[in-house]
Amino acid sequence: MPQFRIVEIADVLGVSDDTVRRWIDTGDLTAVSDARGRRVVDGVSAARLAQERARPLPDPVAVGRATRNRFVGLVTRVDHGAVVCRVEMLCGNSPIEAVVSTEAVTELGLEPGTLAVATVKDTQVIIERPPA
Repeated sequence: MPQFRIVEIADVLGVSDDTVRRWIDTGDLTAVSDARGRRVVDGVSAARLAQERARPLPDPVAVGRATRNRFVGLVTRVDHGAVVCRVEMLCGNSPIEAVVSTEAVTELGLEPGTLAVATVKDTQVIIERPPA
């Protein structure tokens, strides 16, 4: 199960470390102690909270965009198929969905709570994992 240090998940969710600690204290996020005794946040719990609190923002400018865009976020759902999987991510307030080969999902270890990067080019979405 993916786990993140408090400072890491705060950056991903776009909030302060103190906000993450409050969410842990109120039970909104699940945290455990790692091998070094530091509190780490469960990635699945963070993905669930991000989905619950996401508020889509309207695009204020109706102009063309660059052909390559990269969005960092958490995988929130993976629907497995024999050949392809549907992968959903939440990048800030923006949901991203892609159809990815089952082989790639397995190789990347994509599962709810995993940190990933979605690269969008035209009608294609490519999902990558940053190095651990």
